Amino acid sequence: MNASQRIRRHLVAGLASSLALSFFPAAHAAYEPKLLRIGFQKSAATLTLLKAEATLEKRLASLGVDVKWIEFPAGPQLLEGLNVGSVDFGFVGEAPPIVAQAAGANFVYVGYETEAPAAESLLVQKDSPIRTVAELKGKRIALNKGSNVHYFLVKLLEKHGLKYSDVQVSFLTPADARAAFEKGSIDAWVIWDPFTSAAEKQLGARQLANGAGVVKNYQFFLAEREFATRRPEVVKILLEEINRKGQAIRQDIRGAASRLAPLQGLPEDVLEQALTRYQHGVSPITAEALDSQQKIADTFTELKLIPRTFKVTDATLKN
Repeated sequence: MNASQRIRRHLVAGLASSLALSFFPAAHAAYEPKLLRIGFQKSAATLTLLKAEATLEKRLASLGVDVKWIEFPAGPQLLEGLNVGSVDFGFVGEAPPIVAQAAGANFVYVGYETEAPAAESLLVQKDSPIRTVAELKGKRIALNKGSNVHYFLVKLLEKHGLKYSDVQVSFLTPADARAAFEKGSIDAWVIWDPFTSAAEKQLGARQLANGAGVVKNYQFFLAEREFATRRPEVVKILLEEINRKGQAIRQDIRGAASRLAPLQGLPEDVLEQALTRYQHGVSPITAEALDSQQKIADTFTELKLIPRTFKVTDATLKN
């Protein structure tokens, strides 16, 4: 199968699945009070290192709770797991929770990682003639559907006088998008770190723009509503462990990159650069963060990327 066939295959698959996650069955997995199922992406440094250390498992053992780690390629796919109740907890970018809430996923925001706009970028090939965002009109751009970079692209184009409909968007997973990018099957790639740093250092990719001055690029910690309601002590311990690991990463970026390299399959210099673009750790959900999410939801509704309007604050636990 050649590159263009792969692009068509994934575009069709993305359109068929739809942003409403309708391809998943309505049945929900049963709540399991003695099991914490964590959805994670290997690109998420904090959770990847926490999994490797197994310190969380030791703390939760005293409560009789086992931990199961479930890997996903990106945030939208992780939220699909949460939507059907096969995941109790996850860490994703800004846009996936919006798409999931529009589809009726029963989760709540339990924390967030503060803004990291430099961690998402729009890349072009090193020899690309494209020098400005305005020159993207009519060009082919790849991104992971429903991810944080989906919103980033919308706002970046808007900032430079273009509409979302002015470009040709191909929905590809990070791995397939990189393959298409290398072969020149797309003109630009909107992606997050560490994939950005890998493309810059390994392919000589040129960063046309990043999220600075365009988006906040918050990262969110989510929990399935029933689990968060019934086992708040488990969620509390999990967030404490994530924050501890986040602080350790900030204090020793080089050491964290060294430990991550064999786990993520990326060179240490790539990971060291990528880690500097994130904040790491956990902060309590704020009204400002939720207001930022509401703006994304309203934008996606206007663009008909999601089927309905809703209040983001509905996805919080009421005190």
